[in-house]
Amino acid sequence: MRTALPWITAALVVALDRATKLLVLDRLPVGSWHPVFPGLALTHVHNTGIAFSLFSSGNWLSRVLLHAVILTAVVLIAWMARRHGHHHVLAGFAFGAILGGAVGNLIDRVLYGWVIDFVHLWVTIGGQTWSWPDFNVADAAITVGAFVLIVNEFLPGRAEPEHAPDSH
Repeated sequence: MRTALPWITAALVVALDRATKLLVLDRLPVGSWHPVFPGLALTHVHNTGIAFSLFSSGNWLSRVLLHAVILTAVVLIAWMARRHGHHHVLAGFAFGAILGGAVGNLIDRVLYGWVIDFVHLWVTIGGQTWSWPDFNVADAAITVGAFVLIVNEFLPGRAEPEHAPDSH
């Protein structure tokens, strides 16, 4: 089961990401804003860049290069999931979440030329409002996966690699 965990996780993330984005495309006009409760709204924005809309104003060549970099990252993450994802359950989940999120956003880029973002979070403290950039299920999966992967590295009981030098 552990060897399949990254792939099952990735498939679930892609399925949930596609389902939510298709709902947004079907039910929310571009640029819409629908408050759910204080601090959370559903939106519909098109992000032509990467995280936090970086590189969104580039020309066609920069977009082609961006797609090539993202595709390379997907292949690298899949290789890491295959090579290391079965060692620890948390690592398998983390690699799967990151891979699923990367594939989910890559599907958007190939189909539309942008990524569909629809979750907007903010907090108001002492009259000052801080807003997080809009994101989607794929983005959340990448973030959670990266966090879990980092936490996994610090958990007690992880064996030292067999090739580690003696500490005399």
